[in-house]
Amino acid sequence: MSAAIASLEVYCSGSGSDSDGESRTSTDNASQDATAHLRPLGSEKTLSLQVLNSAPEVAVKQDVETGVHLDPSLKEVMYNPTCDTMFAPEFGPMNPFKTQQMSAPRNMLSGYAEPAHLNDFMFEEQRRTFSTFGYALDPSLDNSHLTTGYIGAIEEAEKNKGLTVFEAGAKKMEKRKKVKGSDASNIEGFLGPWAKYLDEKDVAKPSEEEQKELDEITAKRQKKGKSEEEAPADEKTILHAKDMYDYQGRSYLHVPQDVGVNLRSADIPDKCYLPKKQIHVWSGHTKGVSAIRLFPVSGHLLLSCSMDCKIKLWEVYNERRCLRTFIGHSKAVRDICFNNTGTQFLSAAYDRYLKLWDTETGQCISRFTNRKVPYCVKFNPDEDKQSLFVAGMSDKKIVQWDVRSGEVVQEYDRHLGAVNTITFVDENRRFVSTSDDKSLRVWEWDIPVDFKYIAEPSMHSMPAVTLSPNGKWLACQSMDNQILIFGAQNRFRLNKKKIFKGHMVAGYACQVDFSPDMSYVVSGDADGKLNIWDWKTTKLYHRIKAHDKVCISALWHPHETSKVITCGWDGQIKLWD
Repeated sequence: MSAAIASLEVYCSGSGSDSDGESRTSTDNASQDATAHLRPLGSEKTLSLQVLNSAPEVAVKQDVETGVHLDPSLKEVMYNPTCDTMFAPEFGPMNPFKTQQMSAPRNMLSGYAEPAHLNDFMFEEQRRTFSTFGYALDPSLDNSHLTTGYIGAIEEAEKNKGLTVFEAGAKKMEKRKKVKGSDASNIEGFLGPWAKYLDEKDVAKPSEEEQKELDEITAKRQKKGKSEEEAPADEKTILHAKDMYDYQGRSYLHVPQDVGVNLRSADIPDKCYLPKKQIHVWSGHTKGVSAIRLFPVSGHLLLSCSMDCKIKLWEVYNERRCLRTFIGHSKAVRDICFNNTGTQFLSAAYDRYLKLWDTETGQCISRFTNRKVPYCVKFNPDEDKQSLFVAGMSDKKIVQWDVRSGEVVQEYDRHLGAVNTITFVDENRRFVSTSDDKSLRVWEWDIPVDFKYIAEPSMHSMPAVTLSPNGKWLACQSMDNQILIFGAQNRFRLNKKKIFKGHMVAGYACQVDFSPDMSYVVSGDADGKLNIWDWKTTKLYHRIKAHDKVCISALWHPHETSKVITCGWDGQIKLWD
């Protein structure tokens, strides 16, 4: 058996060419390598295992900083830290969103203030010295040395030698001595605290220069006083008609009966219509017309006042002439008012005079003034009070005069601005006034306290007010380009359903009027236009270019169906039909 094995080994190892041997060995090696992991380990060969370290790298104790860190916001430390601990940098990551300004150290709202030793008294002394004299020690210098510097008013510091408020300054002058009063028991001779000073002079004489200035001032005052106190302008009148009376001895006050309309009747037209065209122009005033008034009841005459200081009386019918001119004011005439019969009228002007004129003769009957500008004037419409009239003045008062005595008999002083209008309501027992103070006040006649006061934050000044023909409504021209309607009986409430808009009147006291049948409301405006609204619907029906400048007043003739008279600042008065 052993011989057979030996021969087999010889056969396996020795026979064959070199190439066969090489190929065989390579094949054997490959097969050995492929199955090497399946074969059991030999005793002569051992495999070495690789060590895999999966734990993370950890800092060694020596590398870690073991110092104690203090919280920088701590105010108090309960132990004694080392110097390194005190001045160690802040521990932890920086906030990347903090700006440089935010990360800067701060111990107060505005930044970091280093503590400096300054006595409170010293600080207060320098602060008060600076607020009193305007200078203080320069805090940037070391004032302990001789180099003493100041900030602020250096000249003042040198003048006062750097004295502070707490240091003694110049000595005050001695008190002035008074004349010694006698014994207090002597009632006649006792002076007490009322005694004069020893060096007191009873008469103070000005120096030469002061005397010159005083003379100039007194001369100016006298001159000014003369212009103010000068006598009222001389009154005169010009009759433009050929004859004062007609063949029957009647003056122009006589109501004509041949004009196609009954001017004496109290009846109003049944239906009114819109005026369409201009039919006449009255021109005679050289400056703007301020106001126009129709003759009471009949309306056959027209009175106008103007900025040329004149008042004119015109015919409304027939030839439509200028009948008479009344001259007597030295400044622009602002308002006029007829009495109930039309025989007399009042005029109010900027020369501070109110004058009463005779309509027929043109004579000035009397003049009234309280040294203030009258803005509006009204006779009391009651027959038994025709001698009394009220005027709204520039000094916020309503003044009541008696024509017979020429004296002020009552003052209504409650407004806070110049009084613009006075309108009698409630069968003349009361009157309504408006003012620049943007309010409306209602007064009982002869009682100087208003019993009704209307003022809203949204209200504007109302410089023109008209009572409706039926006496129920007050039409007020408001400065916000609206005509407001207030009830004229009892409550004086604003009628919010009746507000008339569409015209521009801001800044002008354009007079409003109603048609006799209460179907239309008319008003001028700043553009010189005549505006006509429907009373029921408040719709703007018609607009006519009436004047070149402001159309300040519009009157609907009380007996005509479509005749409207307008006046403007172009000096013309126009009749429309």
